[in-house]
Amino acid sequence: MKLLINIVRVLVGLLFIFSGLIKANDPLGLSYKMQEFFELWGMEQFNGHTLWLSVVMIAFEIIAGVALLLGWRMKLFIWLLLLLIVFFTFLTGYAFLSGKFKNCGCFGDCIPITPLTSFLKDVILTVMILFLFRHRDKINPLFSNKLNVALMVLGTVFSFGVQWYMLNYLPLFDCLAYKKNYNIKDKMKVPEGAITDSFAIRFIYQKDGKDVEFAPENLPADLGSYTYKSREDKLIRKGNAEPPIKGFTLSGITDADSTDVVLSQPRAILLFAEDFSTPVSAWKADFEKLYASAKAKNIPVYAITGRSEEAKRQFAATSFGDIQIFTCDNTAIRTASRTNPSVYLLKEGTIVEKQSYKRMEKITSLIQ
Repeated sequence: MKLLINIVRVLVGLLFIFSGLIKANDPLGLSYKMQEFFELWGMEQFNGHTLWLSVVMIAFEIIAGVALLLGWRMKLFIWLLLLLIVFFTFLTGYAFLSGKFKNCGCFGDCIPITPLTSFLKDVILTVMILFLFRHRDKINPLFSNKLNVALMVLGTVFSFGVQWYMLNYLPLFDCLAYKKNYNIKDKMKVPEGAITDSFAIRFIYQKDGKDVEFAPENLPADLGSYTYKSREDKLIRKGNAEPPIKGFTLSGITDADSTDVVLSQPRAILLFAEDFSTPVSAWKADFEKLYASAKAKNIPVYAITGRSEEAKRQFAATSFGDIQIFTCDNTAIRTASRTNPSVYLLKEGTIVEKQSYKRMEKITSLIQ
């Protein structure tokens, strides 16, 4: 029995650490997934809190996994793990049963899994944690208390520190469609071999006060005795004919679509700024150097934001006040820019380099 307890303990601990590390690569991704749930439940007022909730939840997954491997304070952590997995099982069950989510975000964007797979995974984890809960008195600390505490402190510092790094300097592993060396134009196309949605046509008629549904090939011989009401196209098979990049449409002051013009430039600099929660003063000096270097090389520089009027006001007192500003779908900006702001160097639509606003000098060096 003790061997079985230890095997289950190690498996659960490693899975929680792995799950936490995958999500720690991109805490904003989990934050946005939380917002999807809140918006679906009519709880948009909590959207402003999703980032810190994301960071704390990810850190706890890693910390709890380390505690389980060390067998440290099991009476506390096994309760916390049980509560967490019940919560996760509810979320993944809802994601599966509602049919409104393609990916629950359990392993981030790097390992997308279906809601059904995620739900079954959490059900199995719940059974394993219940087993450990029942035998929690048989789990002993792996090392001395001082060493266990030291390892727990290191695990805690690491779990928060790695997220701080990703939030400030972009994810270490880029698993989104705006990846370095990817061509944005190509990623806006539906992949070859993709399966389109299949629909079945249904005609709705009424007879004797009742609605009756017919397929085109099954219309009755006495159709004249029915009253036509409507036609429906029912989805019978969901395809995957979606481009990796959606909503990337750039519009200027005339509202004309300038996406192709921008992506066709021999070289171009894109500044992505979802909003101005990071003050312009925090990155103004570095961007002014980049802007001056780009102009000296005749490289066009564009600002892409969902708040063009605010951008004009913010940029007015800077040396890049004449920068061309485009608006874009906010979801596309969030996907392209995991720091706010971030900067891209493009070559005919191909992403040559992308950096956080804290590392703009890397792009400045490249164009010089």
